[in-house]
Amino acid sequence: MTEQQTPATNTLQQQRPDYENQILDLIQKTLSPKALREELEAFHANDIAIAFTKLDDASRDKLFKLLDTDRLAEIIPYLEMDEQVEYLNEINIKKSLSILSEMEPQDAGQILKRLSKTRRDVIFELLDADTRKMIKRINAYSDEEIGSQMSTDFIKIPHYYDIKDTMRALRNQVRETDTDNLSILYVVDENDLYYGAIRIQDLFAARADSTELEDIIEVNFPIVYANETIDSLMEDLKDYAEDSIPVLNNDNQIEGIITKQNLLEVFAREMDEDYAKLAGLSAQEDLDETTFESIKKRTPWLLLLLVLSLLVSGVISLFESVVAKLTVALVFQSLILDMAGNVGTQSLAVSIRVLADPNVTKKQKLYLIGKEVKTGLTNGVIIGSGSAVVLGAFIHFFNGFAWDQSYAIATCISCAMVVAMVISSFTGTVIPIFFQMIKVDPAAASGPLITTLNDLIGATTYYSMVWFFLIQVMQL
Repeated sequence: MTEQQTPATNTLQQQRPDYENQILDLIQKTLSPKALREELEAFHANDIAIAFTKLDDASRDKLFKLLDTDRLAEIIPYLEMDEQVEYLNEINIKKSLSILSEMEPQDAGQILKRLSKTRRDVIFELLDADTRKMIKRINAYSDEEIGSQMSTDFIKIPHYYDIKDTMRALRNQVRETDTDNLSILYVVDENDLYYGAIRIQDLFAARADSTELEDIIEVNFPIVYANETIDSLMEDLKDYAEDSIPVLNNDNQIEGIITKQNLLEVFAREMDEDYAKLAGLSAQEDLDETTFESIKKRTPWLLLLLVLSLLVSGVISLFESVVAKLTVALVFQSLILDMAGNVGTQSLAVSIRVLADPNVTKKQKLYLIGKEVKTGLTNGVIIGSGSAVVLGAFIHFFNGFAWDQSYAIATCISCAMVVAMVISSFTGTVIPIFFQMIKVDPAAASGPLITTLNDLIGATTYYSMVWFFLIQVMQL
């Protein structure tokens, strides 16, 4: 391949076909239902779901009327939850039942939770007994527990089987359940307790006449328990590169599995929730929520921040005489407060990430505090020193102070910045650790809370140093 060909080839490889618009164009064509259905079979369910969100109501109705329940059961899980519920609440119960019966139990269970009570009860009673049992098993766990996210679609093999028995059982279970999770088989003992796992490639590579099943069972395969919280497992689950991980109950029986797709969804949702908390919200914002719901989420935080902001204003008012005597000090107040807030928010983000691991020890937490304070000090010295050089010249030329006075003021500002950044690093680390100690989610130590606290610290530090060094000592 020549060098001239490489950039063009790379560009072509990086371009993703615009499937959504292709689907939209198809729907707008005057094709027969059968022809349109056949054309849509070529597209992934996720692409159809994305296109669905761009359709008007009439086109949506057209699309969902012509698709059969099997295809709808593939597409609906890719829609936003509100869209799933809205659609299944609107169509007739018979069709809702057919769609939910074809869906994965964990997806069907999540939707059923949010349907109107009357419709939910009717549909649940009409589902077949096995599906009801699996949905009950999943819904028995709270949304914070890993069991609420598990799939019941997996292959289970007794450990006393030989290679031929295992191959036969694999074929039978695939035929009966139409499972998609084939890369890992899970082994149980004679008491139906979890025993280990078999990789499908190891099974296919085994020789039926000479290989014992025991030789290809991984007894140390990673596991999780259904009642463990998602937060406590986040870091551990990220370290596993397996296609699926078994989920056990407290009796060590396999309840289900967590697949890579499950993990991606869990990670995305947990990050959304943490970002919401860092923004000062108690839950993730939703475009469809009512104004009242938004107000209910935000008001408690705003009231707390109002009280802290009034405290900041009160502290600044104590230094009115300082500002009156040295007006230039007011000009650089925002510089100190902004740097303190930025450093505190950085330390908060690092701390929340570290504290997400439930195995972090007290010694490691103390190390984290020390490291963040040293980082804040180092950054403060670097940034403060550079700022002092620039600010001295700025004050001389734009505020009319003599060179010695200009650099005295600049040095005071620089020192105040260093102190504020060190204290902000400390509070940005200690506050989430304290929240965790009192059994409060560390992410609830939100960005706005830390920033407002650091405003209080920065203002007090800055004006105290201006008053002492510049007014009392240097008599400026």
